[in-house]
Amino acid sequence: MGRKVFISDCEGPISINDNAFELAGIFIEDGEKFFTILSKYDDILVDEVKREGYHAGGTLKLIVPFLKAYGATNRSIIDFSRENVLLLPGANDTMQFIDSIMPSFIVSTSYEQYIQALCDVIKFPFENTYSTNLDMDAYSINEEDKEKLMEFRNTVMENPDFEVIDKIFWDDIPEMEISKITEKIKPVGGEGKKEAVMDILDRFSFENSDVMYVGDSITDVEPLRFAKEHGGLAISFNGNEYAIKEAEIAIMADNTIITSVIADLFNRFGKDEVINFIKSYMDNTEDAINSYPVNKKLKEAIKQVNLPKIAIVTSENFEALVDESKTFRRLVRGELIGALG
Repeated sequence: MGRKVFISDCEGPISINDNAFELAGIFIEDGEKFFTILSKYDDILVDEVKREGYHAGGTLKLIVPFLKAYGATNRSIIDFSRENVLLLPGANDTMQFIDSIMPSFIVSTSYEQYIQALCDVIKFPFENTYSTNLDMDAYSINEEDKEKLMEFRNTVMENPDFEVIDKIFWDDIPEMEISKITEKIKPVGGEGKKEAVMDILDRFSFENSDVMYVGDSITDVEPLRFAKEHGGLAISFNGNEYAIKEAEIAIMADNTIITSVIADLFNRFGKDEVINFIKSYMDNTEDAINSYPVNKKLKEAIKQVNLPKIAIVTSENFEALVDESKTFRRLVRGELIGALG
């Protein structure tokens, strides 16, 4: 069996954070609600309007001038991120185990300050990550722009209409001096994540079918689709409808041990063995765990946690999986973060 490569989103499959959402809540007045409105706007731009040049995860670019207006700095973002890394149970062991058996990478829309903090916690090599570069201190903000941005926040909160938000972000803010802070921000989401996956494959001479990609949201649509279309393994982990639509396998779990199990089987035996294991697991979970060549330590560990639900995604079970996974997603990550696209 040839070399395989493990690539995962961060927030969702590894951590329960939504760092940008949390930063908005800390720095911006009523910031969690404001971020949620912008996230829904982002989903519409990507999924319905399909605006040229705009990619999933753009909320992390849209929110930056407002973070600046309310006083966020590089130092404060770093400090907050380091103090608030919340891992999914088992994630530390999972990432260390998978990194020990196969080349492993994190591809995340999150700001790199958060990814650095997470890597420090789980002892994962930061050089094996892709994330959104953010330099809050690169530009200053004048009082006029600060006041305008606070007024725009009020307007959005009072009238979260698409046309209102669209005018603010595409007509008004680009005319302001502070708009320069966003010019170099390129969120690693959607097509950006696919480009990161392709860069990994090219740099390390993997075949397209060698990739196992794990994601959970609209920012993972393109890399999940890429993995599925090229014979790799496309996995939704507590995903929403966007992720499940593009995934071949849907996992609902409150622990990451199953990610370790699937990665190990994929690395040693290939995709067909993983699919056979999952089909057996769907029929008789305990028998599948005992009868398949699951790593001995993982076999014992998975028996100590709530057994995850795993399913092969089909047109027949898609709607039911979406409902179940979205419900589970909210339970694991919280109602507000779980509802984000």
